[in-house]
Amino acid sequence: MINYDEMIKSIFWEYNFTKEDILEIANGEDKKKKNFLFEKILLNSKNLLNDLEIFSKKDLRYLLENYKILRFNESFAKRRKEIAQCYFFDKPITISELKWIA
Repeated sequence: MINYDEMIKSIFWEYNFTKEDILEIANGEDKKKKNFLFEKILLNSKNLLNDLEIFSKKDLRYLLENYKILRFNESFAKRRKEIAQCYFFDKPITISELKWIA
């Protein structure tokens, strides 16, 4: 279950967003706003996997596949992206520190 109050407090503290604003963006058709919301959650959420559930599976797949990792936070962003892809879509992990050792 998504805790919208915590999400707003920890991710969107500099904005005047409400739960309804966030849901409107996540469920809306504006790809630019949806990308903004996704990136803020991906890079800042304390509850990454839980908070990403705000998106439909179709939207989340598109957002993850098309997310361009920036150079300044490359390692951190790549880890979080791979964790989400593995969790939601069973994609293999390529980062050796995150792989299970059998």
